[in-house]
Formats: sequence, structure tokens, C-alpha cells
Amino acid sequence: MKSTTRMGLKLAGVVSAATTAGSLLGGMVAYNFAMHVSDEQKRHGQTLSQAENTEIENFWYTKQPKQEWLIQTFDGLNLVATYIPNPHTMGRLAILAHGLGHSREQMIPYARIFMSLGYDVLMPDARAFGDSDGHTIGYGWLDRLDYERWIALALNELGDDIDIVLMGISMGAATVMATSGEPLPENVKAIVEDSGYADLYDEAKFRLTHKYHLPAYPIMPMANQIARGSAGYAFTDGRILQQVEASGLPILLIHGGRDQTVPVRNAHRLYDQLSQQKGLYIDPEAQHVQAIRTHPDRYQAVVNEFLTEQAGLK
Repeated sequence: MKSTTRMGLKLAGVVSAATTAGSLLGGMVAYNFAMHVSDEQKRHGQTLSQAENTEIENFWYTKQPKQEWLIQTFDGLNLVATYIPNPHTMGRLAILAHGLGHSREQMIPYARIFMSLGYDVLMPDARAFGDSDGHTIGYGWLDRLDYERWIALALNELGDDIDIVLMGISMGAATVMATSGEPLPENVKAIVEDSGYADLYDEAKFRLTHKYHLPAYPIMPMANQIARGSAGYAFTDGRILQQVEASGLPILLIHGGRDQTVPVRNAHRLYDQLSQQKGLYIDPEAQHVQAIRTHPDRYQAVVNEFLTEQAGLK
């Protein structure tokens, strides 16, 4: 009887050790896959961004007078952005934020919209993407600190009397929403987010379970712990909703009803819980970040209407 008990305890210990080792391995694999970008992937993101645009959009971009702007991040990375001055500007600037696995060229269609509305445009490459330094993805959380620096540079270059709108898609949407919760100058007047997530940890769990069909537990808790030590932040830090709540800035929420990457429930959750001036546009036919494609004229009209009538940028 005692021998059987000892064998049972020993077996339980082996299973426990194997489970712990499996959790650690799964967490490390998930962390590396989710957080690390190689130089080859960065180049692919630039190619992909241009390939997803129309020929007309890319041609338009080549004809714009452009400047290269640079900042250095709090952790020593050199980030790059394209600034496009608008000959018909009205003292307004739109700072745009691209999505995961892409680069600033992904924002060319959105730059055209804001240029047509009388805005200058600043299009940064996020850390770990495009021509910017880094190989660890910020998922909007580290990027919020970078966008504070882009805002400061814009005020230094363009004057402290400009009005600024922050606009992003997918990861970039999380970036501008997270940025809004930081101490910002009064020049920042509004946020436009397209297909953003309300909580980074929830989004990471969704992708792990729905895209890769892996269990969230114990992989996510372990990946979260590894991220905190290796990336300087954890997935659980990315409370995007709370950042927007703290900002009080007017926000336009755009989402596709058929989004399988960031579920549309994120937009509804944000809209339902935010108390500031807000707008919601759900395109029932659009997939992830595709509302600008399914109904482009409506998309621009929604953005223009919100900024002029609800954010007061007339």
C-alpha cells in the first residue's frame, strides 16, 4: 500500500514537471512567434503594404513632396516617418499608425483621405517595422510612448498652434488609443481608430485559440510572464480601453462586421463603455481593416463628418 502511494506521488510529480516544462516551452514559442520580427519580415511588411494598395494610390504617393522625420525612443531605437506637407493645409496634422506586419506605406490610402480634408500627414514606421529600428513588437503599448515623441516633434517643426488628429488601423488603432491616455498637449483634438482591440491580452488569447487552435491556458500566462521580463511589458499591461477612458478625447470607432482578426465586439465594447464624445461606424460587409475598400466614399464621409461636427475641426 505504501509502495503504491509512493509510486502515485512520484508519477504525479513527473506529470507536474512535464506540464510545467510544456507550459514553459509553449509560452516561449508563443512569445517568440508573437513578439519577434526578423529583418526579412520587416522587408516583407514593406512589400506587402505597397502590394495591398492600388496602383493609383502608390503612384499618388510617389508624386507627393515628402520629408523624412526621425525620433529616438526612450530605449534608444531610431524610428523613421514620412511627413507630407499639404499645400492647402488649415493648420492641421494627421498622425497615422499602420497595422501589424506592415509599414507606413500601408497608410497611403488614409493619407489621401486626410490630405483631401486639408491635413498635413505624418506616417511613422512603428518600432520593429519598416525602416525603423527594433525587432520586438510594441503592439501599441510601447508605441504609445513613441507617439508622444512624434507629437512633440510635430509641434516643434510645425508650431504649437496646430491641431492634431491621431488615426490608426488594427495594431495602429490600439497605438493611437493607448497614446490618447498619456499626458498630451491640448493640440491633440481627436482619435480615429479602425479595427482596434480593446484589450491586448484578450486579443492575444483570441488569436491563439481561433487562428492557431491552441489552448489559452497555460500558454498565455507563461507567454505573458516571459514578455514582461524580455520585452519590457506584458500582454496584460495593454489595457487599451482604460487608456481611452482616461483621455476623454473624442473618438470615432470604425470596424468591419465580418472581421475575423479583431472581432467586432471590440468596437461595441469600446463604444458602450466610453463616456466621451464618440462615433461608431460598423460596415457589415467589411473584413479586417477593409471598410475603406468596401465603401470608400462612405468611409471618407464618416471620418469627415465626425471630425467636423463632433470633434469641432471645421
